[in-house]
Amino acid sequence: MKINKLALCTFLLFGMIASQAQEKKKLSLKEAVELAITKSSVAVLANTKVETSKLELQTMQNNQYPSMKISGQYLRLTQANVNSTIGNSGEPIDVSQLMLAQATVNMPIFSGFKIKNSIVASENLYKSQTFSASHTKEEVAQEVVELFASLYQSEEMVKLFQENLKSAQQRTKDFSAMVDNGLMARNDLLKAQLQESNIQLSLDSANKNANVINYQLVTLLHLPENTIIDIDIETVKSDMAQSQLTTSNGQRNDLEALTLQEKASEAGIKIAKSGYFPSLSISGGYVALDLKNTLTVTNAMNVGIGISYDVASIFKNGKEVKLAKSKTEQTKNAIAILNDKIKEENHLAQENYALSVKQNKVYQLATEQANENYRIVKDKYDNSLSTTNDLLEADVQQLQSKINLALSEADIALKYYQLQFASGKLINSFNLSTK
Repeated sequence: MKINKLALCTFLLFGMIASQAQEKKKLSLKEAVELAITKSSVAVLANTKVETSKLELQTMQNNQYPSMKISGQYLRLTQANVNSTIGNSGEPIDVSQLMLAQATVNMPIFSGFKIKNSIVASENLYKSQTFSASHTKEEVAQEVVELFASLYQSEEMVKLFQENLKSAQQRTKDFSAMVDNGLMARNDLLKAQLQESNIQLSLDSANKNANVINYQLVTLLHLPENTIIDIDIETVKSDMAQSQLTTSNGQRNDLEALTLQEKASEAGIKIAKSGYFPSLSISGGYVALDLKNTLTVTNAMNVGIGISYDVASIFKNGKEVKLAKSKTEQTKNAIAILNDKIKEENHLAQENYALSVKQNKVYQLATEQANENYRIVKDKYDNSLSTTNDLLEADVQQLQSKINLALSEADIALKYYQLQFASGKLINSFNLSTK
């Protein structure tokens, strides 16, 4: 019975482990960006806004077409007093019901160009929303790039700390044996143990950072929560090699969106001015009427022209025009501010990329120097020509140089794609479309 219980517990334990097993997914940066601009909640919302703007445009376009209404009524009359001179025989007329059918068509002819300019404004707002959605996807792609770089840096630090921890553990073991044999002071062993503890703490922190960044990336890409992303770094390097670096201003979608908003606001001024003009429309219709025992009307066609004018608009509409002009001026100022901001972002991105390339060369040289320094110090230590402090310090310098180099290599890719983003070419650099 005990064996059966043990087997059952073992089966349940393995079942729980299997259900919670984490799935590794190899992913290149291009694939991650493609997922983000199609599956992320932000990208889906941006597409929805574009579709909404398109429907608003179509609704506005419907205003230029004629409206047609059909109505019918049946009324039951009780004890109606009817006086009629048509065919009156002197007898009271029994009128107990009324049937009425109408069909009317109304076609706007002139409304101060309000309908035309409203359509123009809606078209520009729709186009603006399209560019705004594209810029939103560029921002999402930029977020993916930053998360990818951070995840790669964290994972590289984990590898370095794991490798260094093994060396530190072996050193502590060797020092402990030397202390036991009276060949080393206990103080030196404590220094080695302290360094091992510090490396373990750094490793735990790096693991935590990697887990947090992985979860953020998985959430953004709408992947299963238990997914562990395995960065395909070789594909990332290949994509960078094939992509053409952009160092000049391209088409920034946020600037295009704002420019189209300016055009829409200019149409808004014309819409406001339309209040100064009367509205003209042509109408036509058909009426059929049957008043029981009294009157029957059929084929009553009618056609005419209607005009309306709000006299108060002479005094009130001036404020509407000023408001529309003020909004246009506000948009123009926003465009000027954004232009300056884009120039600054491009300049900063170029400087950051150039600096990251220079720093990487320095870190490569520093790593070589740190490795050689550790080798020399280790030889001296083995020959009792240097102290434990010297050895541990050289080991820390070697580890730090490796960390700096790993971070620098990821930083080059990050700064490269940040420059593409500043130029408005980030998604295009992956040969992807924002549509």
